[in-house]
Amino acid sequence: MKPKDTISLESKVALVTGGTSGIGRATAIALGAAGAKVVFSGRREPEGKETAAMIRDVGAECLFVRSDVSREKDVKALVQKTIETYGKLDCAFNNAGIDPPSIPLHEQSIEDFDKLMAINLRGLFMCMKYEILAMLDRGEGVIVNNSSMAGLIGFPGVSPYVASKHAVMGLTRSAALDYGKQGIRINAINPGIIATQMIDRLTETTETTADDLVSAIPMGRMGQAEEIAKPVVFLCSDASGYITGQPLVLDGGYTAQ
Repeated sequence: MKPKDTISLESKVALVTGGTSGIGRATAIALGAAGAKVVFSGRREPEGKETAAMIRDVGAECLFVRSDVSREKDVKALVQKTIETYGKLDCAFNNAGIDPPSIPLHEQSIEDFDKLMAINLRGLFMCMKYEILAMLDRGEGVIVNNSSMAGLIGFPGVSPYVASKHAVMGLTRSAALDYGKQGIRINAINPGIIATQMIDRLTETTETTADDLVSAIPMGRMGQAEEIAKPVVFLCSDASGYITGQPLVLDGGYTAQ
């Protein structure tokens, strides 16, 4: 039995998009460890099987659904599968996203821009739409969107990504106002520089080094995916019951400068 001061998601059903690696994988595991039944999605089945094994290792039930959030039929089927399997949807972490080439705006291609927006913004919008429809039936629910500190400030070379993450904040705040009186809370997390494959790609494809990134962080280190997962569990829990429409900045102090 969990101590009374431990955040618990016992009897809850949680949905995670982009759950096959990085922050999504760490959060799916953390939600399971807190007692939730976890449905998670991603486009890569081998990584999905790996994540499922990790969730089961912490004693949780889980289901992997292969899906692409840029396709409406996949998103609708993902939420429907969650309801069919576990009977309800209590909380969702909309995490799926991609990053663009790190180049100035005039060198960004329309094709790359459209692909990024289809996942980071349109995909997240569709996830929210079908999650909210499921939650309205029960009159309660929690949604957490993965924005970024790039949803609050600008960065050179990644203008489409920054635009998508600012838009996530707009969706989060406005939807929170739409559904606050209907029992649905909607918040966002805003991670900073986290040690994930996205950062690996950045350092491999640009002249930026890991030391360069760390030097800009007041805490003097990158964050870990698990340090993002735990706040998501908090936002999904009753412990955050009076929080909605808010960004939770998890950036080691970067945006405090």
